Amino acid sequence: MKKFDISLKAIEPLFEKVGNISKVHRILICVATFIVITGLFVYFLYLPKFENLEQLNSDYKNLEKSLVSAKKEAAQLNKYREKMETAEAQYKIAMKALPDKKEIPSLLTNISESGKEAGLEFLLFQPESEINKDFYAEIPVSIKVAGNYHNVGLFFDKVSRLSRIVNIKDIVMATPKEGDMLNTSCTAVTYRFVETEEKEKK
Repeated sequence: MKKFDISLKAIEPLFEKVGNISKVHRILICVATFIVITGLFVYFLYLPKFENLEQLNSDYKNLEKSLVSAKKEAAQLNKYREKMETAEAQYKIAMKALPDKKEIPSLLTNISESGKEAGLEFLLFQPESEINKDFYAEIPVSIKVAGNYHNVGLFFDKVSRLSRIVNIKDIVMATPKEGDMLNTSCTAVTYRFVETEEKEKK
């Protein structure tokens, strides 16, 4: 109890001074104390949370932008996939039109049969040396046939309807001295796909 009495005696002058302060000063002291406490609360508790909230909002906006960008890229990816599928389909069609080495003899046979079906007589049918290009090779075939104009036209039409690509060029038609038959010379050019291994060897 003695210690408690001493502490009260030490504080008594302070109470006396507070008692002598006017009502206005007391209100001002209370307001100042409230402001200080509120300021400390705001500074130590509210501001860190507010800054954290701003950071989270900023992160949210960035993520939202990234999401929009990702959605756009995903939409473009689907377009590219569709283009890729279309290109692959076109490539397969092109590969069907370009025979490989094994199919060349049967293709040449088809060209020859087309001429016979059109009523032409073959005077020359000679495959020439291949001409290598980038991923394909040209195979020219020197052809000389005898037949009338209609039959030659029918032959060219049949060749154009083959499943493989065959181009007819260097067409020369000549009428012999005797008879109404035409001697037609031309070059049939077909193409074959050059495989990767074969290309590397060359």
